[in-house]
Amino acid sequence: MSIAMTRAQKRAARAQSAAQIIPPEGVPLTLPIAGVGVRIAAQFTDIFITGAFALSILILLGMLGLTGVSALGGLAALLFFVIRIPYYVLSELAWNGQTIGKRMLKIKVVSHTGGPLTTHALVLRNIMKEAEVFLPGTLVLTLDQNTQIASWISFLWIMMALAIPFLNPHRMRLGDMLAGTHVVHLPQPILLADLARAKPDPAVSDQKGFVFLSHQLDHYGRFELQTLESFLRAQQQPGNSASHKQRRETLAAIVERIRKKIGFAQAVPPADHLAFLQAFYNAQRGHLEQRQLFGDRRHDKHYSTKDTPGE
Repeated sequence: MSIAMTRAQKRAARAQSAAQIIPPEGVPLTLPIAGVGVRIAAQFTDIFITGAFALSILILLGMLGLTGVSALGGLAALLFFVIRIPYYVLSELAWNGQTIGKRMLKIKVVSHTGGPLTTHALVLRNIMKEAEVFLPGTLVLTLDQNTQIASWISFLWIMMALAIPFLNPHRMRLGDMLAGTHVVHLPQPILLADLARAKPDPAVSDQKGFVFLSHQLDHYGRFELQTLESFLRAQQQPGNSASHKQRRETLAAIVERIRKKIGFAQAVPPADHLAFLQAFYNAQRGHLEQRQLFGDRRHDKHYSTKDTPGE
């Protein structure tokens, strides 16, 4: 039993390590690694899209009489190749590591080091995809019985390429290893929706129209916002007179700390402290949700434990 527990703990530790990225700021990001199954499903979606586009061009050329029947096979393979490479590279450049298939299945390519994706990395990983799967696959489909040895070599190469992601914790294929990338699931919403959308308390419903500028919302990240959310929820719980006094003191300290941190020049009267925090929470939440991109270092660039709102 103890041996089984030890093995389970080791597997859990490996899984946690596989899903953790250390960006240049040094704040670890836990991102679930995309499995081979979902990546293959996204790949088939992209193959269908590029294949349909190549087939449309082929049909158009045939209708215009610009190609003969004997040349259709070779021309189809050439069109598929010419369309496929720009499709993968340009879509992942335009959508920050996503193709249409990846967007549909909510996965994306990220840098293994946590830094921004580079054009070199995206071009390299997609060119390697040709050498790993597409070109050997084309050979398997096009070679005849007289070239069985070449077909078997291509088939074994594809099987080896498909097996490599199962042999490393980040599910990296050869192209990912060379490019320094891997594929992760997009994160779920980091905050509950009910607090920002809930009907405001009558005591704070007459908010004074607090307005926060974009640069004032760059000081805090999701950790601080979750701490503030927990504090606001705690304010909704009933308490005695002693706890009520302590809450007011804590509330005043948090408001003053946030106001100084973000450079909010307007003084906040004690009666508006809760309204100020609620308005700041809503504005900060909306700001972070608009920046749901990996590699956005401003999320935690200014993070420091001494600036945590709940302290």
